Amino acid sequence: MSSGGGLKKKESDLEGGGGSQNEKYHDDVHEDTGEVGYYVDENVVRTDEFGAGDSLYARLQRMAGRFGVEQRGIERVPSDERTDSSMSKIGTLWMSANMVVSSFAIGALSIPIFYLGFVDTALTIIFVNILGILPVCFFSTFGPRFGLRQMVLSRFWFGYYGVKLIAVFNILACLGWSSVNVIVGAQLFHAINPNMPGWAGILVIAVSTLIVCLFGYRIVHAYERWSWVPCLIIFLVVLGEFAHSGQFNSLLPLATGPTEAGSILSFAASVYGFATGWTSYAADYTVYQPVSRSRTSVFLWTFGGLFIPLVFTELLGAAVMTATISNETYLNAYFDSGIGGLLAAVLVPPLGRFGEFCVVVLALSIIANNCPNIYSVSLTLQVLAKETQRVPRFVWTFLGTCVYVAISIPGYDHFESWLENFMLIIGYWLAIYEAISLGEHFVFKRGFGGYKPEDYTNPKALPPGIAAIIAFAFGIMGAALGMSQVWYTGPIGKLCGGPEFGGDVGFELAFGFAFVSYLGLRALERSYFKR
Repeated sequence: MSSGGGLKKKESDLEGGGGSQNEKYHDDVHEDTGEVGYYVDENVVRTDEFGAGDSLYARLQRMAGRFGVEQRGIERVPSDERTDSSMSKIGTLWMSANMVVSSFAIGALSIPIFYLGFVDTALTIIFVNILGILPVCFFSTFGPRFGLRQMVLSRFWFGYYGVKLIAVFNILACLGWSSVNVIVGAQLFHAINPNMPGWAGILVIAVSTLIVCLFGYRIVHAYERWSWVPCLIIFLVVLGEFAHSGQFNSLLPLATGPTEAGSILSFAASVYGFATGWTSYAADYTVYQPVSRSRTSVFLWTFGGLFIPLVFTELLGAAVMTATISNETYLNAYFDSGIGGLLAAVLVPPLGRFGEFCVVVLALSIIANNCPNIYSVSLTLQVLAKETQRVPRFVWTFLGTCVYVAISIPGYDHFESWLENFMLIIGYWLAIYEAISLGEHFVFKRGFGGYKPEDYTNPKALPPGIAAIIAFAFGIMGAALGMSQVWYTGPIGKLCGGPEFGGDVGFELAFGFAFVSYLGLRALERSYFKR
């Protein structure tokens, strides 16, 4: 494997330096033999260098260091600082982030929004989640190998300047996810205490998330290590109480015809958008894993951490929502207080105060769901410009929190329409991102051996990004042709379902248009620019 700039053999003892902590060397793994070698990287910034000097940035970083706040932003993690030896942390992070009421809400959308039965909903949830999480699992394997965050890695696919467009989309996604999630949590608070306004619940969850995310990677992982456990227990209580109530309606018909096909396609787009939404920051949570970590192990831990909670909670949400077909109590609870009201209707009547406690815990589960969003938005903001990189990560964490709170409060009363439309749009742009990234990785770089990670700050060594941006535009065209939204249905989307609503094939066409156009455009770009 070429490492660009001279792979140093281990026998050389790092040019006589004995592996000093001050040497700017990185490990790398040979693609064929799996052996670890070393190469010089002049762009390495060690943790003890962040607070050097008398600038405002240095003073803020020294203050952060005194309180144990992570100082590293998008700078590459040196190999000797990649000491996170626990593989299970990868799985538990995603387990906690998805064993939450937001995932439950996705499954619950199938009946009031898409008019599906339980069987067709269940099949869609299982198979589309697999499709959606595969890119997350794949890109998670890049973190240990290169020590670079996901948006920085994206420079190798979109170019140093082209990635700024992707960063803008990712910032909007992180803030949008956070807003949607915190509204769900606030609804749960309101369901058990009608006197608690939506904005108060939003602030409780947002401030709690901020406290965790301020400290960075290790504290986020520490929090996510166990936060899935109480949520799983309470979801099992929900399952038991709902099953005991006899309200599950398994006889909803499995319809056929164009209208059913369109509903399945549109619901699948929402499920895909939620599952694949972690793709654009997948590597952020494995960068401190050792460079020699097995890619297969990282992939499988990520897959398990995503698939199990997503399928379990979404199926449970769909099952509970079937009760609204024939039970007015459940139906009124849903329309009065949304998902929170529905869960309260299951838990509070039979369990009383303990049921209310369970609802509160589920509301607080949103913290685990929002931690990856708010941690990663701070890193993505640093990718926009050299000036934003000079703002410490924890400052961006605070500002990002303020922004999504400001978005959430006015959006509190329009949750269902926000959630449906937002999931679909997320699916569109991430399908384009995945098409271009995977095309570059497999066709042009031909795997991990085609990367020179030390070039991540050198625009002249990275792809120009012209092909990627044009292909991104083609992907948007595909999404526009295939989308089926309340506010717009594309000409192909109209043909994929019933005459009234059509069916959403936006993310499929977005991927196809972007992938095919990128292959042709990138071949021309490489022949002209030679990079």
